[in-house]
Amino acid sequence: MTPLLFMVLAMEMGVIITMLFHSPLRNLIIMGLDRLKQGRGLVTSRTIFATLFIVFVFNVYDILKTQKRVIEVGTTNPTDQVLLANHVLEASLMGFCLFLGLMIDRLHYYVKELWLLRKSLKVARDSNPIQPVNKNKKA
Repeated sequence: MTPLLFMVLAMEMGVIITMLFHSPLRNLIIMGLDRLKQGRGLVTSRTIFATLFIVFVFNVYDILKTQKRVIEVGTTNPTDQVLLANHVLEASLMGFCLFLGLMIDRLHYYVKELWLLRKSLKVARDSNPIQPVNKNKKA
C-alpha cells in the first residue's frame, strides 16, 4: 500500500506543478479534469475519495488503539512499535493524498475561472476600445 501511496503523491504533485505554470500540458490537464468532472467520472472520483478517507480514519483509529494498549501495559512491544510506525506512515500519506486532491480540485476551479475572466475581458476590450484622453488639447 505504501508504494502505491507514494506513486499517487508523486503524480498529484506533478499535476499541481504543471497547473501552476502556463504550458500546453496545463491545457491538456485542464481539459482532462473538465472531462473527469462530467458524468460518471465525478461519481468515481468521489467514491475513491470517500474510500481513501474511510481507510484514513481506520488507520488513525488503529494508531490510537495501539497507543492506548501501550499506555495500559506500560511497556512497548517491538511488534506494536512496527505496527504503529506503519500505521503512522500510511495515515500521513493518505492524509497528504487527500489534501493534494483538494488542492488539485481548487486549482482547477481557479485556473478555469481565470481563463473565463481573461476571455471575457478580451472580448470587452476588443468590442469597445477606450479612446485616449488628450489633456493638452483645449476645448
